[in-house]
Amino acid sequence: MKKITKLAILVSGGGTNLENIINYFKNNPDVEVSVVISNKADAYAVTRAKNHGIPCSIITRKQFEEDKELVMNTVKGCDFIILAGCLVRIPEYMIEAYPKRIINIHPALLPKYGGKGMYGHHVHEAVKAAGEKESGITIHYVNNELDAGEHIAQFRVALTEEDTPDTIADKIHELEMEYFPKVIEECINKA
Repeated sequence: MKKITKLAILVSGGGTNLENIINYFKNNPDVEVSVVISNKADAYAVTRAKNHGIPCSIITRKQFEEDKELVMNTVKGCDFIILAGCLVRIPEYMIEAYPKRIINIHPALLPKYGGKGMYGHHVHEAVKAAGEKESGITIHYVNNELDAGEHIAQFRVALTEEDTPDTIADKIHELEMEYFPKVIEECINKA
């Protein structure tokens, strides 16, 4: 019997990527979203997880830093950890326990526009201010440096002078919806 690959998905916000991943794997008997972890109890992603009947845990930023046992027990049995808009820095003990099994998505073409403070709209504002002709997403493994893990895939989109941070965000969101679940599946299949 084939082993089911279990995913833990970490979130901090609205959860559109979370819902997209849940729907993508819904009819795949070999992959299961086993648990959703949010550092914010009021994140809409928590509601999305509950609507799909997926167990949800609230683990604060401080608990991630200080309560290794709680965190590791919550992801116990999971094969991959997926960061889908998670704004918590992943502690070293998790990275060591899940080498090349923690996958993040970043809304820019790393190494540009990565690192501290570069998330969400901050990225799109920086891309616009720099007059970039393209942007995109980077899907990468998580290591001990912020946004510096090995790249798995990048997808690009052209920008125009008329683009605003909001329209850039829309273009990036389309890339996320199209590619993030597919790349996760490729990583699972290679493991």
